[in-house]
Amino acid sequence: MSDTAACPACIGLPEGQLDKARSNGINQIILSLPGIHCVACINGVEKTLRELDGVANARVNLSMKRVTIGTDFPIPPEELIDTLELAGYEARVLDTSLLGAEGDAYGRSLMTRLAVSGFANMNIMLLSVAIWSGAVGATMHLFHWLTAVIAIPALIYSAQPFFVSGWRSLRVGKLNMDVPIALAILLASGISLYETIYGGHHSYFDAAVTLTFFLLIGRYLDHRSRKAAASAAAQLAALEVPRVMRLRDGVRQMVDFGELAVGDMVQVLPGGRIPVDGTVTEGAGQIDRSLLTGESKPAAASVGSTVTAGEIAMNAPLTIKATTVGTDTTLRKMVTMVDQAEAMRNRYTAVADQAAAIYAPVVHLLALFAFVFWIFWSGDFRLSINIAVAVLIITCPCAMGLAVPAVSTVAAGRLFRAGLLVKDGTALERMAEVDTVVFDKTGTLTMPAAARDALDDTAQAIARALTKDATHPVSQAIAASLVDVAPAAVTNQQEHAGKGLSAIWNGKTVRLGSGAWLGMGNGTYLQIGDQRPQKIHLRSELREGAAELVRAWQKAGLTIHLVSGDDANETARIAAALNVDHWQAETRPEDKVAYIESLSAQGGKVLMVGDGLNDTGALAAAYASVSPATAADASRAASDIVLLNDSLTPLIELPLLARAALKRIRENFTISTIYNVIAVPVALVGLATPLIASIAMSASSITVLLNALRLKGKRL
Repeated sequence: MSDTAACPACIGLPEGQLDKARSNGINQIILSLPGIHCVACINGVEKTLRELDGVANARVNLSMKRVTIGTDFPIPPEELIDTLELAGYEARVLDTSLLGAEGDAYGRSLMTRLAVSGFANMNIMLLSVAIWSGAVGATMHLFHWLTAVIAIPALIYSAQPFFVSGWRSLRVGKLNMDVPIALAILLASGISLYETIYGGHHSYFDAAVTLTFFLLIGRYLDHRSRKAAASAAAQLAALEVPRVMRLRDGVRQMVDFGELAVGDMVQVLPGGRIPVDGTVTEGAGQIDRSLLTGESKPAAASVGSTVTAGEIAMNAPLTIKATTVGTDTTLRKMVTMVDQAEAMRNRYTAVADQAAAIYAPVVHLLALFAFVFWIFWSGDFRLSINIAVAVLIITCPCAMGLAVPAVSTVAAGRLFRAGLLVKDGTALERMAEVDTVVFDKTGTLTMPAAARDALDDTAQAIARALTKDATHPVSQAIAASLVDVAPAAVTNQQEHAGKGLSAIWNGKTVRLGSGAWLGMGNGTYLQIGDQRPQKIHLRSELREGAAELVRAWQKAGLTIHLVSGDDANETARIAAALNVDHWQAETRPEDKVAYIESLSAQGGKVLMVGDGLNDTGALAAAYASVSPATAADASRAASDIVLLNDSLTPLIELPLLARAALKRIRENFTISTIYNVIAVPVALVGLATPLIASIAMSASSITVLLNALRLKGKRL
């Protein structure tokens, strides 16, 4: 059997391309392809790249919108980008930091340290049982040394996060939670080593390692709950076109974006993103402004039309005279706006951080008081330092450190199972305080829908056949409206990027797509053969669960607002359907931010729910934010919580669960406080050894964890 028999995709390839398909090359380059959306795009990109000298293979991943290119010798990425953009495909060097390709090194490090401390703790406890059972003399001394040999290396490695954090805090003259933690571990280990060297009866390596183990659990849970996605501003900046096709004296030339100047002529191919603010000087077609303005319908662009950086030329090449470039473009101003909004949100102080500011100095003063009192009372340095260490361990903020991450992790797990991904560690705390909700309309509360009434039975069957497997949102909306219609028998079906779909039916060419492609102006049309195209009416339809969500949140005491880039009539229609009294139409991105800020200035804690690039500033400016998984990358990055389902129903319990989670957090702090009120006096009077203190501390930590698990219950 030949090699090609195992690879159907290789059958029919010319011999030269077959050789390339068998090789991945010696170098690998990965490019991002933000504009691809269909099989035709995949084939076009791969064909364009494979025709280049030195390219051994090119494989496109549609879901991740990237292409992996194998080359036989080094090829500058810019050369590949220029080739793709001349062929009409937007490309850029993949920024792995935005995609999280660097992985979670810190999380893996914490998990490794947790495993080491847990393993060491199990072995030390086995040895400690022998000592507690009555081992004396040389046997006890040997076991103390064995525990020291296990504990000291484990502590040096596992407790590093606390040592490093505590030292950094002390270097700048501050106290954080890690200072008493590090001090307790060091003193317990130091005393234990002293006792072991000089043949003492007690060592507390088990206490030090147990303490480290429980604290690492809390630290890892905290890290998981706080791990956020890339900055929204960085995602927005990534939308800027790095390479631009400039026209000079009729010659096309790919240049860096930074080389453009006001007055330069720029050509944008169909499907390409407009790089500058400017005026169209040649060409006519439609542009997609939805990411920037939220307008649900494509806008017409012709000679004299004003266009903005970040918009997409849909179905025709446009020549644009740049009026603003660089930092002055609308897109760059939006980046700055989002940066400022994110900086404001980052000033939020988490509940645990507020507690740490008070707790850490009190713990040190108590331990110091215990040491000074007992050294004067008894004159016994060993007894005094043991009591001081017991105070440090028993007051160690392990339960307090677990109070927030334990609840956040349980709540985030429940929300994830319901279809909500929590991205920010303080999101639930802020969500619990929200009293006002601002919804975007297009793509959030509404989805595009098609009316079939204008089409006859034959046209409906043809439209169903053309759209049933298509991926474009408009095509999917048409297919959804015709789900009960049997598709016509069509052949040679093709997708035309930025234009529409075509096929052969009964020997006639049938086409469905933009009016500009079919010579009818704006709108979506179906043409059968040479007949006059029939218009397909599109409208906005409430998203599944939208009405139920608004009613439930109003019942929960939240005030609902609606803002949209659409016209007043459409916005008013949706507001009336949802019984929303507060709405604003024809809003630009900066208007949405101003709207959020005005509500905040009145004392409101605002939740923003949106999906478009034009919502990014508002999402970042709001007290808390939610976006659907179908949202623009920058919008998802700016939001605290991502809705993974098409239906809005999972959002109904979000504020209720957030309030319950905040209640559990406060209960956990109350548990920690009560524990300290009881345990600290016991340690201060010398009735608790470091080991007993460690056991008491562990008991309080387990209590906090069990209280957090109550969130798993059905009732909130």
